[in-house]
Amino acid sequence: MPNQLMYQQDDFVVLETNQPEQFLTVVELLLKLETTLSQISQEDLPLDLQKFNSISQQAQYLLDTSCNLDLGPGKYLQWYAVRLEK
Repeated sequence: MPNQLMYQQDDFVVLETNQPEQFLTVVELLLKLETTLSQISQEDLPLDLQKFNSISQQAQYLLDTSCNLDLGPGKYLQWYAVRLEK
């Protein structure tokens, strides 16, 4: 039986254009995703995000199903679950 700890996602490393890597909690990452999504027009979002009514739903969907958000040519936002405890 797999260890549940393997599926726990409490901390993330975040990579962003022209920024040093950051370690964020799930709450901090959701806030970052919401802030980033609020700066993108609805028409420029991927189609799977356009179906949601709120930015918080879009951010949660991204967190649950993806590890990056296309921000245009030469820009990126990526996040990966990490375990900070041994």
